[in-house]
Amino acid sequence: MMTLVFYTNPQSRGRIARWMLEEVGAPYDTVLLGYADSMKAAEYLAINPMGKVPAIVHDGHVVTECAAICAYLADAFPDAGLAPPTTGRADYYRWLFFAAGPVEQAVIDRSRKIEVTPEQGRMVGYGSYDTTVDALEAAVKGRSFIAGDRFSAADVYVGSHIAWGMMFGTLPKREAFESYLAGLTARPAFQRAHQLDEQAAAA
Repeated sequence: MMTLVFYTNPQSRGRIARWMLEEVGAPYDTVLLGYADSMKAAEYLAINPMGKVPAIVHDGHVVTECAAICAYLADAFPDAGLAPPTTGRADYYRWLFFAAGPVEQAVIDRSRKIEVTPEQGRMVGYGSYDTTVDALEAAVKGRSFIAGDRFSAADVYVGSHIAWGMMFGTLPKREAFESYLAGLTARPAFQRAHQLDEQAAAA
């Protein structure tokens, strides 16, 4: 029998992986880690040498990094229908990794008050914060899903970035973002994941 173990902290990017796990619907065990202790302990560093969460171990195989976890789970549990057919994955891969690369980098630099000059914009992957945000807005404007006409793992990842960004002010509250996110956060799996993380945080 295959096993699935989820390592997380409820106040972390682990919330992205939790949502994805709930969408998949497969049973999993949760291991809660603390930033200052168990996350840096030898036992967990053997799983993720970065000492960061989330991570999953599926039947002995370790997967880290939220975008990778989302993509992996979609493929590992195809019956959940969270990845488009392989012939229709252009937008799926494009926006999944756009959020993992340019969006995350632009948001982190912005929060650290790092100003990118036009000349430096040629070097950094996201070019400029404004260009990145505008591209993200264009990708979701007037759409329920980021890739095709159905929900996918890319929506878990992109939607999580938009939700966190608007919550913490690292992304602007634009109508397109709010409209796109409204449909995602109404999903039962999102609600279950949110409740589980809130309960874990309270404990």
